[in-house]
Amino acid sequence: MLRTGSWVRLAAIAVVTCITVLVGGVAWAEDAAGGIEGTWQGNIKAAGTTLRLVLHFSKANDGSLSGTLDSPDQGAMGLPLSVVTLNGAALHLELAIARASYDGTVSGDEIAGTWKQLGASIPLAFRRGSSIAPLRRPQEPSKPYPYSEEEVAFENPRARVHIAGTLTIPSGEGPFPAVVLISGSGPQDRNETISGHKPFLVLADYLTSRGIAVLRTDDRGVGGSTGNPLTSTTRDLASDVAAALAFLKSRPEVDPNRMGLVGHSEGAIIAPMVAASNPNVAFIVLMAGTGLPGEQIMNRQAALIGRAEGLSPASIRTAMRSQRLAFAAIKRYDGSPKQRARIRALLAKVVTAMPGTPPSRDAQNALIDAHMAMLTSPWFRFFLTYDPRPALRKVRCPVLAIGGEKDLQVPARENLREIAKALRAGGNRDATVRVMPRLNHLFQTAKTGAPSEYGRIEETISPAALKVIGDWIAAHTAGPRA
Repeated sequence: MLRTGSWVRLAAIAVVTCITVLVGGVAWAEDAAGGIEGTWQGNIKAAGTTLRLVLHFSKANDGSLSGTLDSPDQGAMGLPLSVVTLNGAALHLELAIARASYDGTVSGDEIAGTWKQLGASIPLAFRRGSSIAPLRRPQEPSKPYPYSEEEVAFENPRARVHIAGTLTIPSGEGPFPAVVLISGSGPQDRNETISGHKPFLVLADYLTSRGIAVLRTDDRGVGGSTGNPLTSTTRDLASDVAAALAFLKSRPEVDPNRMGLVGHSEGAIIAPMVAASNPNVAFIVLMAGTGLPGEQIMNRQAALIGRAEGLSPASIRTAMRSQRLAFAAIKRYDGSPKQRARIRALLAKVVTAMPGTPPSRDAQNALIDAHMAMLTSPWFRFFLTYDPRPALRKVRCPVLAIGGEKDLQVPARENLREIAKALRAGGNRDATVRVMPRLNHLFQTAKTGAPSEYGRIEETISPAALKVIGDWIAAHTAGPRA
């Protein structure tokens, strides 16, 4: 999915789209009374919302401290602290991947201090404690399921990639209609896990309970699947979907004439790519699909999310200027040392100028390295310039395209408008396009649509969205069995 959360989950807005990188940090500790090893919990209030934060500290045999931070309500767990310094009772922390720092005073089982991020200073206190209330996810199904579930694996021979996943098969007599679920951007597991939610688990359960077989897979480099996600472009990932269709076609429980694709976010870019040239695709469902080139999507996304997260107009303008400069450089990138040095110099200037950048040089270099890895990857360079409309114009099978009214990552109205225009221009006569009221990028019922809400919402996918998808697929697969 085109989501800031898959790359930098805790940051309110990225200067450029960036990848979460593991940045380890240690410091020598002059212990406060009782030490700080263990778990500490606090609540931070910002932009009208309250988030739980959890610190975990440990001490090595040589006395050095290290730590991680959890943001359970955002589904961000185990984020490594890049700097941990304890001098007497004075505690200093840096979280490089979020451009955040914390300074506090340890007193017994309490730490009182200030969290600084993106120019904001927010009072934040932690108390020692180990129990974390679990997130409520009432839509997640519990075993035993009223259908069969099978762990499966198959090969993409063109790419020499091994793909692992789960196939759910309805009860009763087949063969059944079937769909392949296609996840969004970033390395995703078969459940498309994000912010403590498992959207594809919920969607697969719903569709299978309605008589549709569902195949969901781990992305390249995740779980049981091989391959490198950063060296794989969106078009490369489309070949994995073609391999998934070939696998489904080989299953006796599946009707080969009633196989479709359901793609979310980047997955809804891949679905038309495959459908445009693969005769095995009988229908496609596009959830939060794009109708505009990647650069336009990300520029619009940055502005919308920045406003929703409460950033000042000046901070948003700074971020947008920096993002446009970075994108322009990436479009000229040829892999040469000269170009790499030029982009790194640009990123260094951007990182050091942004409010909330950690003061330590190591933390700054970690951010620059993270941006470089992402921006110069084949995946990002392809996505930045890819225009989905030519592929959409070649799609002849029935299409359902839905978007959330409050989607800030792939704004629904402008993208659905372009999707509809492209389908009409290509002569597609069976296309349904619909904006879903009050739903965000994950198709949850939302207040603002900001990514920071995702983990705090108990609903994984709106029942209204599930019904629209289920009813449409049922209507388009109601013909005689193979």
